[in-house]
Amino acid sequence: MVKKAKVQLYDTTLRDGAQRAGISFSVEDKLKIARRLDDIGIHFIEGGWPGSNPKDVEFFARAKGLKLKHARLVAFGSTRRAGIKAEKDPNLRAIVESGIRYATLVGKSWDLHVTDVLETTLKENLNMIADSVRYLKSKGLTVFFDAEHFFDGCKRNSEYALKTIEAAAGAGADCIVLCDTNGGALPDEVSEAVKAAQRFGVSLGIHAHNDGELAVANSLAAMQAGAVQVQGTINGYGERCGNANICSIIPALKLKMGIDCISDKNLAKLTDVSRYVSELANISPDPHLPYVGGSAFTHKAGLHVSGMMKHSESYQHVKPDMVGNRSEVLVSELSGISNITYKAKELGFDIPRGEKARAVLERIKSLEKLGFQYENAEASFELLIRRTLPDYKPPFELVDFMVVVEKLRRLSTVEEAEDLLSEAMVKVRVGGQMIHTAAEGNGPVNALDAALRKALLQFYPSLAVIKLTDYKVRILEESDGTKSKVRVLIESSDGEHEWRTVGSSTNIMEASYIALADSLEYWLLRWGSPAKK
Repeated sequence: MVKKAKVQLYDTTLRDGAQRAGISFSVEDKLKIARRLDDIGIHFIEGGWPGSNPKDVEFFARAKGLKLKHARLVAFGSTRRAGIKAEKDPNLRAIVESGIRYATLVGKSWDLHVTDVLETTLKENLNMIADSVRYLKSKGLTVFFDAEHFFDGCKRNSEYALKTIEAAAGAGADCIVLCDTNGGALPDEVSEAVKAAQRFGVSLGIHAHNDGELAVANSLAAMQAGAVQVQGTINGYGERCGNANICSIIPALKLKMGIDCISDKNLAKLTDVSRYVSELANISPDPHLPYVGGSAFTHKAGLHVSGMMKHSESYQHVKPDMVGNRSEVLVSELSGISNITYKAKELGFDIPRGEKARAVLERIKSLEKLGFQYENAEASFELLIRRTLPDYKPPFELVDFMVVVEKLRRLSTVEEAEDLLSEAMVKVRVGGQMIHTAAEGNGPVNALDAALRKALLQFYPSLAVIKLTDYKVRILEESDGTKSKVRVLIESSDGEHEWRTVGSSTNIMEASYIALADSLEYWLLRWGSPAKK
C-alpha cells in the first residue's frame, strides 16, 4: 500500500471543467464552488485564466474576499510568447497583477506542437519555459508548470520532452505536472514517464484527460509511481470526454491506497459537493458515477440483495456513508425475495420471507411483463405493498371513466388551440358515496386529471396542493405501431415532497389514469387528511 506524508489535491473545475460543452459558470457560481471545494479540504483551486477574459479578471478580484480555510487559489496562464521578454508578456503580467500568489503555467513538451503549432524552434520553446517560470518566481509566486502533451511528447521524442521538464525545474518550478492532454495514454506508460521525470529532483504532478476512459486510472498510476500532486475536476467535467474525476480520485487515494489526503469528515461531504456542482453547472447528476452517483450503491439482482442482507461488503467495495452516499435496493422482474423484504422494511412494512413475500414478487413480475416498472416509481411500489395488507382500505375507488377529444366543426381555423376540445368524465366511489363529474382540459390527460381532482376535492380538499411536475410516456413495443403498450411515469410534488408513480396499458389514457390515481392515493395515505363526511 502506498503512503505519502503529503499529497496535493488540485481542482481545476473552474477552468478546465468549465470547458465542457454546455457549461458556463457565472462569477458568482465560481465563488460558490470555490467555497465548497475549500470546505472539503482541496489544497489548490485553479480559478481561471486572468489574461483571457473579463469574467476571470472579475473572479480573481472578488476572490480576494473569500475566507478560505484550506485551499490556495491558483491563476492559470501560458508561457511567454515566442520572441518577446517575459516581463513584456501580457499573459504573465495579468497573472502578477491579479495578486494571486500561486500560478500554473502551461508550456509545450511535445516537439510536434512546438514546431507545427507554435511555429517556433525547439530551443526557443525551452527558453520560453525557463524565462516564464523564472519571471514569476522573481515576483514571489509559487509556480507549477503544466507540461502539456507530455506523454505524447515522450512517445515521439522523449529526449526533448524531458528537456522541457529540466528547463522548468532549473528555473525554479515548485511542481511539474505531467499532462495527458489528449487523454490517450495507458497506465503503464504514465508510470514509466513519471519515473523518468524524477531524475530532475522536482515534485511531480499528474493532469489526465479521459478520452481513453483511463483518466482516473492514469492519475492513480502516476501517484503510485511517485507523483505528489493530482489534478482533476468535480464529476470529471471537461472538454471532449472530460478530465480525471476528482470525486473518484479522492476516495481511491484515501480508502484504497492509504493516502490520508482529506479527513474522514470531509470525505463524507463528497456526494453533496458532486451534486451541488452539477446543479450550478445546470447538468443532471450522472447516477452512474462511481462513489457519488445515485446508483453507485444501488442493487437490483436478487442474489446481490440476499448477500447484502448478510454482509454489506459482499456487493459493495466501500461503505456508502464514507463518501456521503447510501445504499438502495430496487425491485423488478430480476428481484428475489430478499429485494422485497429489504425494500418493504425500508418503507416500514414487515413482510417476512415466505409465501407473502413470494406473492408480492410474483405480482411484480407479472405486472412488469405487462409494462410496469417500479425502479423509478417508488410510490407505486409502496401502494403495491399496502394493497397486500389485509386491513388495507383505499381512500377512493375508480368505477369508470371516459375521455372525449372532439374537433369543433364550428371553428374555421385549424391553427387555433380551441379547435380541439378535451373532456373527461369520471365515476369514483369514496366510502359509500358515488361521485360522477366531468371537466375540460388542455389535452385528454389534463382533462382526466381535472375531472378526478374535481371529484376528490369534495372529500379531500388538501389535494389542491399537489402538482404534476413531470409526465413521461414510453412506447414499449415499437414494432406494434399504434397498438403498442405504453408506460406512463408521473412525478408529483406538494411543494415539500416529491414522488413518482407508474401506469402501463395499450391504452395511453388508462396508463395515465393508473399513474394519476396512484399519485393521489399515495399522497393521501402518506400526508393527507381523512375524508370529509
